Amino acid sequence: MNTMITMRLICCCSALLLLLLTPRSCEGGNILVVPTDGSHWINMDILLQALHSRGHKITIVRSSKSWYIKDKSSYYNSYTVPVERTLDKALISKLVFENIQFERGALPFASFLQSSIGVLGMFTEAHRAIGEFASATLDDSKLIKTLNESKFDLMLTDPCWGVGVILAKYLNLPLVYNVRWLIPQEAHLAIAPSPVSYVPIIGSGNTDKMTFFQRVKNMILYLINQLQNSLIVKEVYQPICDKHLGPDYNFNQILLDADIWLMRVDFVFDYPRPTMPNVVYMGGFQCKPAKPLPEHLEEFVQSSGEHGVIIMSLGTFVSKLPDDMADVIAATFAKLPQKVIWRYKGKRPATLGTNTLVVDWMPQNDLLGHRKIKLFVAHGGTNGVQEAMYHGVPVVGLPLFFDQYDNFVRLQERGAAKTLSIATVDKDDNFLKAIREVLNDPSYRMNMQRLSRLHRDQPMKPLDTALFWIEFVLRHKGAAHLKAQFYTMSRFTYHSVDVVLFLTGALLLMFLSFFILIRCLWNVMCKQKVKRH
Repeated sequence: MNTMITMRLICCCSALLLLLLTPRSCEGGNILVVPTDGSHWINMDILLQALHSRGHKITIVRSSKSWYIKDKSSYYNSYTVPVERTLDKALISKLVFENIQFERGALPFASFLQSSIGVLGMFTEAHRAIGEFASATLDDSKLIKTLNESKFDLMLTDPCWGVGVILAKYLNLPLVYNVRWLIPQEAHLAIAPSPVSYVPIIGSGNTDKMTFFQRVKNMILYLINQLQNSLIVKEVYQPICDKHLGPDYNFNQILLDADIWLMRVDFVFDYPRPTMPNVVYMGGFQCKPAKPLPEHLEEFVQSSGEHGVIIMSLGTFVSKLPDDMADVIAATFAKLPQKVIWRYKGKRPATLGTNTLVVDWMPQNDLLGHRKIKLFVAHGGTNGVQEAMYHGVPVVGLPLFFDQYDNFVRLQERGAAKTLSIATVDKDDNFLKAIREVLNDPSYRMNMQRLSRLHRDQPMKPLDTALFWIEFVLRHKGAAHLKAQFYTMSRFTYHSVDVVLFLTGALLLMFLSFFILIRCLWNVMCKQKVKRH
C-alpha cells in the first residue's frame, strides 16, 4: 500500500514538474530595437528589461554618439553604427536656456510664433542628423547582412525619429511602436480621425472645450504641423526611402503601417477622442511603487516634521537657469516651512535657504511615493507628470518647451495643478503664491488622488498590457486584422474628394440634362405656337 502511495506521489510530482517546464504559448522571441535617446530611452529601457525577464532576446541598433544607450548590457546585445554627428545634448540644453531667456522678454504673439514656427529650423536640423544615422545603418552592408541572418521576429521602435520605421520595412519585420510623438506631431493626428473642433493640438494650450477663436488657433497649429511634417519628410526621410526601398515607397505611408501602437498616454490624463483598433494605451507604464530612499535623503525628509517636503526638478535638459531667476526661486523656498529637495546643476543661488537641499540627481519616483512629499514643482515632461499622478502628488508647473504646457493644461483643468509661465515666475511673488495655493487648498491633493485612483483602476497594469500586445504580434507574426487600410490611401482618396467630385459632376450633369430637356420642350412648344399663327 505504501509503495502504491509513493508511486502516485512520484507521478503527481513528475506531472507538476512537467507542467512547470512546459513553454508558455509565446516562446522567447528575437526582437530588434531601434530606440530614441534622451528621456524616451528611459521608457524604452523599462520595456526591454521586462521583455528580457520573460525570455525574449533583445538586440539594439544604436548610434556611436548615443547619450544614454550603452553598447554593453546584461539584457540586450547591440550593434553600434559609427556616425559623424547626432543630436547633441549640450546643444539642446543651450537651446532650452535661450528659449527661457526669449520667453521672459517676448510678447504673447511672438512667443506663439517662436513655439510654432521658429523651431522648424531646429527640428529639421535634428532630423537631418538622425537621417545620417539611418543612411549609415542601411549603407553598412555587413551590418545589414548580419541583421538579415539573425532572423528577427519583430521590430520595436519609437517613431519620434524615422530610422526604425525605414529599417523595419527594409528587413520586412512586423512593427510595434512605443510612441507618443511622430515627427512633428502627436501620434493620434496621423493614425486616428482628429476633429480639430475638440481635439486640441499640442502647443495650443487648448482643452477639448474651445471657443471660436481657440478653434481658429487650433486649426492654424494643425496646418503648421502638417506643413512641418511635409517639409521634414521631403527633406530628410523620403530620399532615404527612395534610395533603399525604391521610389514606390512613400515614407508617410510606411510610417503608418505599424501593427501595434503602444501609446504612452491614457484617458485619465488625456482628453477623450477617436482612436483605432491597433492603438493600445499604456500611459504610466513606467510608474511603480516607491522604494526606500537612500539614508541621507530619508534623514532629510524625516527632518521636515509635520510640514513635509517639496521636490523640484526641471528635467534633463535644464542644467541651469538665469541667475536672477534661480535666486528668486531659492528665496521663495527659503520663506516656506517645508523642506525642499531641488535637482539643479547651475550656479548655487545666493539666496538659498537652510531648508533647501540642492542635488545633481534624485530618485524622483521614490520621492513622489514618500508620504512626506506635499508638492512637486516640475517642468511638465510626460514621465514626471504621470509619476506625480500615479502617486497622487499635486503639481506647480513651470513649462518650458514642446508639450509641457499642454500636459499641465490637462492637469490644471482637472484641478490637480497650478501652472505658471516661465516669463512670470519671478514677478510679483507669483511663484510663492502658486506654491502656497496648492499647499493650502486641499482640493489640489484630493483631485490628484482621484486621478491616481482612476489611473490605477485597470484590469491589467499598463506594463503588462504592453507586454501582452508585443507578444501577441510575436505569436501571430503581426496584427494585420487590426490595421485600417487608410494608410494605403492618398489624402485625395481618404477624404473621398474623388467621390465628392464624381457625385457633384453627376448632379450637375443631371441638372444640365434637365435644363436642356426643358429648353428643348420650350423650343418645340414655341415653334408650334408660331405655326398656328
